[in-house]
Amino acid sequence: MELPKSAQTILSRMPPGVAKQLERVLVKLPVVGELVRKEKRKVAESLRESVRKHRPTELQFDALPKAGLAQSEILKTLTELSAREAPVWRDGRVSGGVYHGDAKHLDFLNQVYALYSQANPLHADVWPSVARFEADIVAYTAKLMGGDAKASDDDVAVCGTLSSGGTESIMLAMKTYRDFGRAERGIHHGNIVAPASAHPAFDKAAHTLDVELIRVPVGPDGRADVEKMKAAVNGSTLVMVGSAPSFPHGVVDPIEELSAFAKSRGIGFHTDGCLGGFILAFANDAGFPAPRFDFSLPGVTSMSADTHKFGYAAKGTSVVLYRGRGLRKYQYFTTPDWSGGLYATPGFAGSRPGALIASAWATMMSLGREGYVENTKRVLETARIIRQSIAAIPELQVIGDPLWVIAFKSDVVDVYRVLDEMTKRGWSLNGLQKPAAVHLCVTLRHAQPGVAKQFADDLAASVKAVRDIPPTGEGMAPVYGLASSLPFKGLVGDLLCAYVDALYDA
Repeated sequence: MELPKSAQTILSRMPPGVAKQLERVLVKLPVVGELVRKEKRKVAESLRESVRKHRPTELQFDALPKAGLAQSEILKTLTELSAREAPVWRDGRVSGGVYHGDAKHLDFLNQVYALYSQANPLHADVWPSVARFEADIVAYTAKLMGGDAKASDDDVAVCGTLSSGGTESIMLAMKTYRDFGRAERGIHHGNIVAPASAHPAFDKAAHTLDVELIRVPVGPDGRADVEKMKAAVNGSTLVMVGSAPSFPHGVVDPIEELSAFAKSRGIGFHTDGCLGGFILAFANDAGFPAPRFDFSLPGVTSMSADTHKFGYAAKGTSVVLYRGRGLRKYQYFTTPDWSGGLYATPGFAGSRPGALIASAWATMMSLGREGYVENTKRVLETARIIRQSIAAIPELQVIGDPLWVIAFKSDVVDVYRVLDEMTKRGWSLNGLQKPAAVHLCVTLRHAQPGVAKQFADDLAASVKAVRDIPPTGEGMAPVYGLASSLPFKGLVGDLLCAYVDALYDA
């Protein structure tokens, strides 16, 4: 179903609330409603089938077994499944996903995890070493991100906590600004000003915390538009956001200019360094000049940086940092009058896996600064080669000026079909939209010998196949095409829900 371009233009310019109301009316009309339902059923079934065909056939239980299975049998099944799934990420065929992946490193982390598998930092008196690990990780990260955890004035020293990942770090920071705004600025219905490229975690935070998210269009290079961002700020703005880099296009927003403006207006500024904090902190030492993005800029008041991405720790940890304890305290949750006793947690979770905290600490200790610099150099050198190979294909254009997350689009071929062709050749890349594009997040897995060349060869072959072979109507190209052509985003949301439903259909 695709409306005429003129109708789509009118709908796209409507206020979101009006567009949603119009959508609800139109889908109730017999002809329009049936067309929409037919299209939804077709795409939803395609999504379900894409999930089904990858399900392992060994897992056939539809209920808890009456008698427990032998541990040896379970381990045998898991070993087989793990071995089957490993080649895709191990051989450097995945965009992001696995950031280190070396067998020796993974074995080391697994040993650390086993030592602390029962640890829970909620009980700091029982596991004081885990509490120390967490404090160390935060302090080390603060220094890397331009702060100094030992500043003489404790109230302005950069400090923070650990979370379960980038999304939680972002949500915690936004919750902190909401509560700070209510308590100290008298703002009860605040807003967040972020570029359109900012991570969906900011949408999730705004939805969950009942604050408004104002998304601002980015420039042609994918970076935040400084003047448009400034114009979006008003008296209810709690915080401005910049990405270092943005997930879609891998470009670093003009954080120096944006944070200076935020400081001049007396509002917060959050640098989302979830993806890039642990690359950009070492990029200059690795020989790749990087823009300033961290607490060395006076206007930056908070940051997020994922230890489980280019920090190379096991999945499940991220750091959220603040310029001062006076701001960080609004992240905490305390209940002083509960009958179960005094209760306080630094974030959303109560119990947390101490083993993951220990693994993150052990990772930082084992790599040291020199290890991080060397890994950063390998990633960025590989990314430069891959970027050059993409730029050498006449049908493709690299978006912006990325360092290691490289997005490309095309005015000649259907880039989503290129994505499908790469999938057939064993690659797992990310499809983007607005504009239609594909990206590869380069990691240490891609720095292995031969991977960059194989990517270049397969990409050139994929572009040729799309150029020479008619479309089949299969793969992700029709799904992305439908999502971009449908004027009603509620319908696209329904399709995404259908996909998540499929993941839970055992």
